[in-house]
Amino acid sequence: MPPKLVLMDHDGAIDDFLSLILLMTMTEVEPLGIVVTPADCYIEAAVSVSRKILDLMQRSYISVARSTVRGLNPFPAHFRRDCTIIDHFPLLNEFEPISTPLAEATGQQFIVQQLQNAPQPVTLMVTGPLTTVAEALSTEPTIVEQIAEIIWMGGALTVGGNVQKAYAPEHDGTAEWNVFWDAIAAKQIWDTNLPLTLCPLDLTNSIPVTAKFIRALAQQRRYTLSDLVGLCYSLAIPQDYYCWDLLATAYLARPELYQTVERETDIITTGASQGQTILKSGGKRIQVMTQVNKEQFYAYLLQQFAR
Repeated sequence: MPPKLVLMDHDGAIDDFLSLILLMTMTEVEPLGIVVTPADCYIEAAVSVSRKILDLMQRSYISVARSTVRGLNPFPAHFRRDCTIIDHFPLLNEFEPISTPLAEATGQQFIVQQLQNAPQPVTLMVTGPLTTVAEALSTEPTIVEQIAEIIWMGGALTVGGNVQKAYAPEHDGTAEWNVFWDAIAAKQIWDTNLPLTLCPLDLTNSIPVTAKFIRALAQQRRYTLSDLVGLCYSLAIPQDYYCWDLLATAYLARPELYQTVERETDIITTGASQGQTILKSGGKRIQVMTQVNKEQFYAYLLQQFAR
C-alpha cells in the first residue's frame, strides 16, 4: 500500500515534539508538513524546535508553518515553557543555520494549501487544540473533501478532565485541556461530517511514562533519538506524565494495537463545563480509542526511537 498522506498539527509541548519525532520514523506515512498551534507552548520556540528536529532527522524538505490562532482559555505559563528549554538542547543546536523551511503562509493558510495540492485525501494528525483546523475550514470550506479523517488527542468521556481549578477557578474540572483551550473550535469540527478518531484521557490515563520505560530508553541512549527523547522526558520528572500524544500518533502506523468503538458525542461550549466532551444520543458519531496493547505499544516506541 502507498504511504498515508499526513499533515500534523501540534502545539509544542514535550509530548508533541516526541510525537513529531515518532511520525518522522514511520515508513507507513508521508508527512506533507507540520503546523504549530500556539497553545501549550511559546510559538517561536516551538517552531524553532520543530524545525531543528526535522533537521536532525534529515527531513528538512518538510516545511513548518506557524499558526496565528488564539484560544479562549490559555494554558498556564509554566506549562508552556518546556519548549524554550528544549530549544537550547545542545543535541538540537550542533548545526546552524536551520535548514528546514518556515512556511510564509500562516498555519491555517498552510493547511488549506497542502490539502488543495494533495493528490488524495489527507489524514490530519492533531495533538493540540482543533482551532487551526477549524479556522482553515472556515476560510475554505471546500477542503473538507480533501480530509480523509482527523485523529485527535483530546477529550475525556467517562473520566474527569485535567483542567484544574488552580488554573481555571470557574471550571468544574470535567474538560481536557486541548478542548478547553477552544471549545468553540472543537464544536465547529463536531458539527461537520468529518471522520474523527479520538484518543481521550479515558485511554491515556492508563498509559503512563513509567520508570521501566525510561530505564529502557536509557539503555539505548547511544541512539540519537533515544537520547533526545530521554532528555525531553527529564523535564517531566516532577509531575505525573502520560503518553498522551504519542498514543494518538502511534495509531497512524499500528492501528492493530488498539481497540476502538463508535460513540455518539458532543462538546459543551459554555458554562462551568465548557470543553467537556460528552456522550450524547444523536450526537456526532466518532471512533474512540478504548484499549491498547500496552507492552507492544511501549516496545514499538523503543523500536522507533532506536535510531
